[in-house]
Amino acid sequence: MQGLELSRRYFEAYGIPLLENDFAAEKTRVAAGLVGLGSECFGYDDDLSHDHDFEAGFCFWLTDEADAEFGFRLMRAYNKLPREFLGVKMQQHSIYGNSRVGVFRISDFYRTLTGIPRAPETNEEWLYTPEYALANASNGAVFYDGEGAFSAIRATLLQGYPEDVRRKKIAAALSLAAQSGQYNFSRCLRHGEPGAAALARNEFVTHALHLLFLLARRYSPFYKWQFRAARETGLLPEVPDRLLSLLQSPADENAGKEMEQIASLIIEELVRQGLCARKAGENYLEPYAFAVQDSIGDRTLHAMHVMEGV
Repeated sequence: MQGLELSRRYFEAYGIPLLENDFAAEKTRVAAGLVGLGSECFGYDDDLSHDHDFEAGFCFWLTDEADAEFGFRLMRAYNKLPREFLGVKMQQHSIYGNSRVGVFRISDFYRTLTGIPRAPETNEEWLYTPEYALANASNGAVFYDGEGAFSAIRATLLQGYPEDVRRKKIAAALSLAAQSGQYNFSRCLRHGEPGAAALARNEFVTHALHLLFLLARRYSPFYKWQFRAARETGLLPEVPDRLLSLLQSPADENAGKEMEQIASLIIEELVRQGLCARKAGENYLEPYAFAVQDSIGDRTLHAMHVMEGV
């Protein structure tokens, strides 16, 4: 059983009765679920994942006001829940719980993940909040939310980037992919620097993966889950496996040709989404980066260096 389902069953077995019997008056001011750090929150955990941080637990989320009124009492009640469930033993933590499950103030929970106690509000906040952090803050599942305070922030995150921010990030990723894979890669080979060429190829793969998420309007997760998550977007379905093959192949002229073909597929998707027009005979990604940047309405974002914002 995966961790998210284990968490849901544990909440149904013990969390719901706890709220209904001991916190009936406060129940509507509580949210519960499992969101945040760990492969289980993405549904990516397997048997190997059970060697650390695997337990049946869930989060209770409270507003600052609710936490001041009954948060400590709820925390003490949570910590008295059974220590074993469906054969899974609970890990030992301090009386204050651990960083993944337990009782949290909503503001502290989001601040820990993204650095902001709420959803980003300005384009600058959206631009500079790490993308993996936004993925962590919007994964998992909410099992119950009485007054909707936690889910209101979550709903904003799940809408994805404001369009001008998305375009700024696309422009930056296009420019960096062009620089690494279509310019520096071949130069490194000609300079007799195969190690540098391999690094340039790897940078191209990184930025191409990032583009897949941005074009699919999804947040890119932590790197160890990027290939799996990229396939799940369904966008340009052959590209993730081609990028994986590229990463595992020698850094030679054939790799350069493959990067050009992948760049062409990305350009086709840019055009399909109306982000820019196809430039006849042009397969270099940098001119498309400038074209996407020119379409940004926000004057501050438009004035930034094309490579800024990844």
